[in-house]
Amino acid sequence: MQSAAQAYGSVARKIASPRDLEADLLLKAAARLQGVMDTWEDTTRQQFIDALIYNRKLWTIFLTSVTEPDCPLPPEVRQNIANLGLFIMNHTMAIMDQPEPQRLRSLININREIAAGLLGRA
Repeated sequence: MQSAAQAYGSVARKIASPRDLEADLLLKAAARLQGVMDTWEDTTRQQFIDALIYNRKLWTIFLTSVTEPDCPLPPEVRQNIANLGLFIMNHTMAIMDQPEPQRLRSLININREIAAGLLGRA
């Protein structure tokens, strides 16, 4: 049986706007990365990789969406998201190659700033 929180979360995801869902996913990715950064000494390599992969998958979806011909976003917004996505992909690979906790900060900040914009808090 589902808990009340799980049921509420399931319903909330179904009725939330796409912007709210995107913001929620960005904040979730930022929280995972922040958790790795905050507990760097106790974090396993697998937890580190999992957090980076989650973020990369999310940004892969964003990149794919903005390159679709029927994407409703203005061209300059599409280009900005694509540029951020490419930075994130390249930076993720660099972090995997040379893991250092402070290198996660830019990924965390980008996710939080984009989420704030999506939620109208920017």
